Amino acid sequence: MAEKAPPGEGGEPGEAGEPGEAGEPGEAGEAGEAGERPEGPMAKGVVAVARTFVTQVAGQLVVVLGLASAVFFSLRLLPGDPAALVLGELAGPDERAALRAKLFLDRPLYVQYALFLKRLVTLDLGESLRRPGTTVLSRLGGALGPTAQLAFLAVLFGALAGTALAVLAAGPWLGKKKILVERLLDAAAATPLLAFAPLVTFVLAAKLRVLPLPGDPDAGVSGLLFASTLLAIPLGAHVGRITRAALRDHERAQFLTVARAKGASFVRVWVLHALPASVGPIATVIGTQLGALLGGAVVLERLFERQGLGSLILESYSARDLPVLEATIVLTGTLFVLAQSFAQAVHGAVDPRVRR
Repeated sequence: MAEKAPPGEGGEPGEAGEPGEAGEPGEAGEAGEAGERPEGPMAKGVVAVARTFVTQVAGQLVVVLGLASAVFFSLRLLPGDPAALVLGELAGPDERAALRAKLFLDRPLYVQYALFLKRLVTLDLGESLRRPGTTVLSRLGGALGPTAQLAFLAVLFGALAGTALAVLAAGPWLGKKKILVERLLDAAAATPLLAFAPLVTFVLAAKLRVLPLPGDPDAGVSGLLFASTLLAIPLGAHVGRITRAALRDHERAQFLTVARAKGASFVRVWVLHALPASVGPIATVIGTQLGALLGGAVVLERLFERQGLGSLILESYSARDLPVLEATIVLTGTLFVLAQSFAQAVHGAVDPRVRR
């Protein structure tokens, strides 16, 4: 009789099996440890916002180019001589020729356009025509700071006030009186800034004397806060209406039902659960309202005699300072595009469905 081969010899099922050597789950785990560590939710959110923001800005460069082109051609294709428009009818031929050479108006139109784009890209914007020796960049820098302060505080006040009113209108605290909050938001959103800003300023500053008069050099922070509050009213109304609608959409959501079932208070349900889910629409409406915000800044800067981009546009237009006027309009449009792109990036990071 043939002897039976011991296990592991002949057919050697033991060697063929040996799951420990073939699979080596320990080595696979080591490979996982050597790989990239998983990122936290905060890091992933920041990366998603940055990636979407860069993509949006790249796509919006065409819009900025279109705006710059429209500004360039609108000032050069209109009837009349731009040099005569700047210098006036009393200027002599030599003065007009010198200005035309300074502004490259004596060259073909396509050359002017190429030089215009080159100077925009390289930020070589030249000098102001009405303030010789002062560069256009320095004038833009001096006007950008006050407008940025005004816009930042207006966005902050408008977002906080609009969100608070929306939570009151959506929550159960006011009962049937919540309709008053809704009517207030609708009325504030429908009323243009130019309709109530001069009236409120006249009553509070001129009649009651509780606020500094427009143009008062001693107004300081109080004047800035007052102007920002006026500018925040229309923005806050739009934020409140959009936030109220978003909260109502989440009212019967499953995660709110679970929060209520766990005994969470109304404040916790609406502020800590429902409100964060509405961040995307809030960011979007703030970004889309920036154009109206900049337009309102023009009105308030003129009303309060404040320095800023709005007053610089009006000043350069009335003084026929073409380099400053072109650069200010392009900068304002670029800021609007950047704000919209950032708002869309935040919305896309909060709600991935927007990116699809």
